[in-house]
Amino acid sequence: MGEKIVAGGFDLSDRQRYRRKLQQCLAGLGRLLAEKRFDRPRNLMGMEIELNLAGSDGLPRMMNAEVLDRIASRDFQTELGMFNLEVNIAPHRLGGRVLDQLAEELRTGLGYAHRKAAEVDAGIVMIGILPTLAGKDLVSANLSDVDRYVLLNDQIVAARGEDFTLDIEGVEHLGCTSSSIAPEAACTSVQLHLQVTPGRFAQVWNAAQAVAAVQIAVGANSPFLFGKELWRESRPPLFRQATDTRPPELQAQGVRPRTWFGERWVGSAYELFEENLRYFPALLPICDDEEPLRVLDDGGVPRLQELVLHNGTVYRWNRPVYGLADGVPHLRVENRVLPAGPTVTDVVANAAFYYGLVRALAEESRPLWTRMSFETAAANFETACRNGIEAELEWPRPGRGGGLTRVPAVKLVRDELLPLAAAGLDAWNVEPADRDFYLGVVEGRCRRRVNGASWQVEAFHRALDAGLDRRAALAAVTRRYSVLMHADEPVHTWPAGPGD
Repeated sequence: MGEKIVAGGFDLSDRQRYRRKLQQCLAGLGRLLAEKRFDRPRNLMGMEIELNLAGSDGLPRMMNAEVLDRIASRDFQTELGMFNLEVNIAPHRLGGRVLDQLAEELRTGLGYAHRKAAEVDAGIVMIGILPTLAGKDLVSANLSDVDRYVLLNDQIVAARGEDFTLDIEGVEHLGCTSSSIAPEAACTSVQLHLQVTPGRFAQVWNAAQAVAAVQIAVGANSPFLFGKELWRESRPPLFRQATDTRPPELQAQGVRPRTWFGERWVGSAYELFEENLRYFPALLPICDDEEPLRVLDDGGVPRLQELVLHNGTVYRWNRPVYGLADGVPHLRVENRVLPAGPTVTDVVANAAFYYGLVRALAEESRPLWTRMSFETAAANFETACRNGIEAELEWPRPGRGGGLTRVPAVKLVRDELLPLAAAGLDAWNVEPADRDFYLGVVEGRCRRRVNGASWQVEAFHRALDAGLDRRAALAAVTRRYSVLMHADEPVHTWPAGPGD
């Protein structure tokens, strides 16, 4: 009696106190929403890109600490694996020439980082999953030497209680196990942030969920893992399995995975944070000294640190974000759907398509999510991940007749969604020249039926046909990809084949 129950370094009292704090934070969020204390919209967007380090041989380099020392910029940070970096772009106001400005900032920053990495025979590769990663690369010894990553790994491993199983059936089958969350580090993404008012949050989040499949169809860039050709966008199944705290018996009982698409359309941001508390046990029960309800009683604005921390361990593809800026609370939708790459031009084109489309759909008088079930949106997402640019999606028929029809993603994008995205960018007051150029990149992919994933697969099979073995073919594809990535011509214009 009185003995502490310890699990993964945190005792039971830590977890009980953390849950109480989470409940207080949720109540605090509810009060902030009811009192309309949130920042007015400033049309702010932000971007984060996760990157890979690879050498001149195309193989991963486990040296992010050394490369970051050479880059010496706060814009670049560590990520989960030693072969990962992350670059953060300062928030921009949507409008004017923001897309060209964003592209120029990215080219400058990534070019500088690539030159500094080259000093130690490494280079920046912006790609969803580095094709040359092998099982021996994704082990706990290659996690970045950062306390929060080590702690997160320990907690997820303790919660699961057994090795993680990776079992992905795609063009080929991958089956293996891992004793750590290191395979998650293979997934590198682009994260798009959009600040919204509480009253508009649900429309924007629902719209983002509805178009996630379309984003993947035109933007897939992760067809290989551990030498196997899997889904055209293999990040979602890999991420889900590599962070799955549920042993098989809990999976069979219907317990939700921490990486998930969701299960319903929502009416407010509060519902998503409440779901986090209801469905997901704390991984990192670290309590802040702040008493959020007391801060509110005193007229202040709480940081809600426990809510923010817990939210960061639930890996939604569209995540709600609470934050403070100059003491004023705000909400963001964090879109985590897209893989990194292939080029800066492609990344900005994907961003233009997303921001324009979400703006237009969120303002429709008859919203898309009232004409399509959530289950259909989730099924579309999986279909797009499996098939990429060749995906066919279930989509509401035009007009008021109702019902769904099955349509090739490229036709849907060209005929219906690109005009909507253009209208949305007009509503953001984006310059027509920027609008037309970057949406034209997406249209070009659809016209040629080429995106990053399809280019990688075509180059790989050409290399095999030329007599290279599998490992050499993947290395050749990675080297050629890196050269073309830094040349920054959009992927649908790239010559086929590994080129060396």
